[in-house]
Amino acid sequence: MLQNDTTKHQGMRRKLVSELNKKGITDEKVLNVINKVPRHLFLDSSFESHAYQNKAFPIGAEQTISHPYTVAFQSALLKVSPGHKVLEIGTGSGYQTAVLCELKAQVYSIERQHELFKTTKKLLPKLNYNPKQLIFGDGYKGLAAQAPFDSIIVTAGAPYVPKDLMAQLKIGGRLVIPVGADPQIMYLYVRKDAKTFTKEEFGEFRFVPLLESKN
Repeated sequence: MLQNDTTKHQGMRRKLVSELNKKGITDEKVLNVINKVPRHLFLDSSFESHAYQNKAFPIGAEQTISHPYTVAFQSALLKVSPGHKVLEIGTGSGYQTAVLCELKAQVYSIERQHELFKTTKKLLPKLNYNPKQLIFGDGYKGLAAQAPFDSIIVTAGAPYVPKDLMAQLKIGGRLVIPVGADPQIMYLYVRKDAKTFTKEEFGEFRFVPLLESKN
């Protein structure tokens, strides 16, 4: 156990997991992982007493850490199996990254905000989370050098579905992405073959905008 992850924090996580289950999250693997990851350590200490409430909090650079429900919902849609190669667009605080690592994925994560990138790159190893690669760059472009991916998760609101992300999915691969203005609609795309994708819609969520490189 991490020194600053106490039995009190663990009790708060169990309460959160129970709340998420009542809200419709039934994936046992995802609930078990939410129960493990110390969310309070990804937040400013001033938010610690509220860290296990189903709320978003500011993390700097005008970005937020997503609601635990949103993290759990997106993670469940990904259907991650151990060893899956997962691309995360929007590292942010690193909380979702840690959840993916706990699901035993090979995680590649891209962050556009340099301030967050530097902070999270230092934090994750301290908490014993070791993604395959953290990248400072443009999430719209994905990571062609490591493609194809079993799953791609976008953790910010995109105005459209980037073609590069679609192209970097394996056959059978899953893209989970919130699209639109505030609020966004959550979509799941599944690649059926080289040119064909299915699409499912999962209602309204709220995210900060997905930033595109000006270069």
